[in-house]
Amino acid sequence: MTFGDQGTPYDPWAAERERIRRARRARSAAAAAVGVVLVAAAGAGMVLYSGDGTGEASAAKASGSPRVSAAPDVRVSGSLSGAPSSLPSLLARPVIRPEQAFPSKSVRLKDGSRYERVDLATTTECARGMSQQLAAVAQQGKGCVRLTAALFTDADRRSQITVTVASFRRAEDSGMVFGMASMDPVTYQVVSLDPPAQAGLPTVPPGSPGVFRRLATVRSVVFANGQWGDGSETAEAALTKETEGLLRHVNDTVVAYEEGKGGSL
Repeated sequence: MTFGDQGTPYDPWAAERERIRRARRARSAAAAAVGVVLVAAAGAGMVLYSGDGTGEASAAKASGSPRVSAAPDVRVSGSLSGAPSSLPSLLARPVIRPEQAFPSKSVRLKDGSRYERVDLATTTECARGMSQQLAAVAQQGKGCVRLTAALFTDADRRSQITVTVASFRRAEDSGMVFGMASMDPVTYQVVSLDPPAQAGLPTVPPGSPGVFRRLATVRSVVFANGQWGDGSETAEAALTKETEGLLRHVNDTVVAYEEGKGGSL
């Protein structure tokens, strides 16, 4: 399903955005700054960023979804020192389309675990799928071109993991968004999808703990938000493993596309 492009009456982000506006979430777990690593991928000419996820595994359990107040007047800047000489040609490629980022409804990871894609939403109005603060950062540059999100569940249909690909016109804008989301993953986050009725999955209760992770390529930031469908606070390690596994899988797909290899991995 597409979102925002074809006038569909179903808004897959509306419920979560409303919870974000109304609710509060404890933010102490995200107070410490998260390290950012800039890595030039060998031979591929890609630039990858990685957040270490410190303090994010249970980022906010308290009372509802992350609070979003009026967007602060934040000014950030980014640069890619030592960027590969092939960067201009990489940026010349069209941004990845929904069917390229999420080509299959059934996903099997390298560890053998299997996941079902139960929803897919895409929009060129990226702010619809972001918290107010993250959207404000994205708008400071040349803009987000497309945001696509997919909701996955595991073989036991217990987890609900939203993986989101936000693609930008400029590499430095991707870096700015990634940096802010790494420093404060609760405030600067993308919105998780609620399962559609036909999926037969429960809506995650407000205030449930979650795992927030992200990776970035030259022009995209890939986010993963993982929660147990029943809102459970147990088995954090298992939820983290599932969330990070799907994040790496989708990130590899985006990297392959941006390198010009196309197709999924």
